[in-house]
Amino acid sequence: MRNYELTFILQPNLEDEERADLVDRIQDWVVAVGGQVVKVDHWGKRRLAYPIRKLKEGFYVLFNLQLPFDGVRELERRLQITEQVLRFLTVRVED
Repeated sequence: MRNYELTFILQPNLEDEERADLVDRIQDWVVAVGGQVVKVDHWGKRRLAYPIRKLKEGFYVLFNLQLPFDGVRELERRLQITEQVLRFLTVRVED
């Protein structure tokens, strides 16, 4: 398995409970594609560099992951169809 960093931005109007449920669901997706979440870092609400869907703020979350190569595509597909996720970026971390 390879090491990855997944950073994603969630809608700012989500309640704390909804946001926590969504982060848990994304962690479950990582496990479902054969990976594991090594570390979760909540950066909190931050101003966006440019408006996305007319929103100026978002909640940033960083995951450190271990995933098989095939799992990245499936995880990104699920993130794309999740309306509460504004943007995401998956980067492979060199060992």
